[in-house]
Amino acid sequence: MKRLIPALLICCAALFTQCKKPCGPVPSKNQLKWQDMEMYAFIHYSLNTYTDQEWGYGNESPELFNPSDLDCRQWARVCKQAGMKGIIFTAKHHCGFCMWPSEYTEYSVKNSPWKNGQGDVVRELADACREEGLKFAVYLSPWDRNHPDYGKPEYVTYFRNQLRELLTEYGDMFEVWFDGANGGDGWYGGADERRKIDRTTYYQWPETYRMIRELQPDCLIWNDGGDRGDLRWVGTEGGSIGETNWSLLNRTGDVPYEQLHYGLEDGEVWVPGETNTSIRPGWFYHEAENDHVKSLSKLMDTYYKSVGRNSCLLLNFPVAPNGRIHPTDSLRGIAFNKMIREVFKTDLAKKARKKTKGNETVITFKRPTAFNRFVAEEDIRYGQRVKKFSLEAEVNGQWVPLQDELAEQGDGLTTIGHRRIICFPTVEATRLRFTVLEAKCDPLIKKTTVYLAPQLTADIPDSGEKLSSNLHYFFSSPKQMLIDWDTDQTFTSFRYLPPQSTKEGTITHYTLWASSNWSDWTKLSSGEFSNIVNNPIWQTVQFDPVQGRMLRLDADELAEGDRMAFSDFEVVCSQQ
Repeated sequence: MKRLIPALLICCAALFTQCKKPCGPVPSKNQLKWQDMEMYAFIHYSLNTYTDQEWGYGNESPELFNPSDLDCRQWARVCKQAGMKGIIFTAKHHCGFCMWPSEYTEYSVKNSPWKNGQGDVVRELADACREEGLKFAVYLSPWDRNHPDYGKPEYVTYFRNQLRELLTEYGDMFEVWFDGANGGDGWYGGADERRKIDRTTYYQWPETYRMIRELQPDCLIWNDGGDRGDLRWVGTEGGSIGETNWSLLNRTGDVPYEQLHYGLEDGEVWVPGETNTSIRPGWFYHEAENDHVKSLSKLMDTYYKSVGRNSCLLLNFPVAPNGRIHPTDSLRGIAFNKMIREVFKTDLAKKARKKTKGNETVITFKRPTAFNRFVAEEDIRYGQRVKKFSLEAEVNGQWVPLQDELAEQGDGLTTIGHRRIICFPTVEATRLRFTVLEAKCDPLIKKTTVYLAPQLTADIPDSGEKLSSNLHYFFSSPKQMLIDWDTDQTFTSFRYLPPQSTKEGTITHYTLWASSNWSDWTKLSSGEFSNIVNNPIWQTVQFDPVQGRMLRLDADELAEGDRMAFSDFEVVCSQQ
């Protein structure tokens, strides 16, 4: 019998080693470190902050940049207190204005009044992050609406030179972020025209990637520009990723929304999804949004639908014109972190008896216990394996299925990955049973925990927009809407909310007119609704007050379809 024991141990060890072999693609060391960050912050701040825009055109004056109280340490402290592990900063947005004194352009802070042109926002924030123990990263827009060479080969050299500056002069970076918006209307050094590029070839990403990996070997690449980076967009800026979420994609080929949002079960490479969203409706600061900062319940919903679905959360905090994060945003972010800690403070399974047999784990509590959150984690070092699982509670001697109340697809409990959080109404039970029903290989469950989340008793209601008044409007053509009143009004602004569940009919470029007699029309404004397809929020068109009885909205361009559409609109008139 004694001779059999070593042999038995050898067999068990061999079986364990076999289970630990990789199953399909696996994450790199950098991707594993990234996944453990769970939450980090975006900081959007540029000339847009001073023009009340989301996307600058490229002709905005550097003279606008002159904050009265810019304090990067305040940003870092707020983000740290909000539970963020790092910060990604918009070093250059689409307008082309550089928040550091780049030697390759005059369109930067070095030609602004701030600190008499001697300032460097990137430097100050990188230093502040190090002081607070936060990781640092940069966003560098590939699209540049200011540069005269955009669309030509010379611009790619310029873009790489700027990237090299950022990657060599500001310390270690955990990520570099390239936006997917590429080409369109722009100033382009005064050309004031539309330029198109092939985003799959123009930037020559493979060479740029090689440079990044050489200069910053620990840095991850986020790119929505057609080439596979280390991380993927999730197809929406609404703050959620699919319930089913595989950290895999194919090595080449187009990536449709379904793969961005849900991953690809049999994908060839490990490309996990990063869930990016803003604490406000927009990415840049707008005073009109001070009352629309996401509520605590909305932020918790975002957490469950990002970190709780095998993703990391990139949460944006815009900086106000004075150079600081607004108090409403900072207090809400801090309350968010406090609530996360409160929800996951006590693991009820820690003092229970846990027994695992095969693909089933049963947690037996000492007495009937109330709970409403379950967390499972796979050991993703060896791949993502679980395809489907079940969760049941024993109540009065009967096994009752528990389903995620935040579920949207109705496909049951599917993937797990780094972390899966299941939310369900509070149940009191003596036992909890977790069963892996389907897996690509032998499941490697690293952790199972159980919690009782408190009610959000002091919550602020979800931010929402009021609906329009019953204005009299009609369509004179599929791309033209007319709004009329009985008497003259003094119009001051117009607001447009695009369709929320489809791109069909979404207006991307518009012209707005006013008239008092149906024949003589005064042009009020024209332009684009920046980033409206990915971030379908209220768009505000402001103009000098003008009198009239009717407005005309022309849909110059639509994202999809041949007929303009809206979820809501508002016309703001001054009080008579």
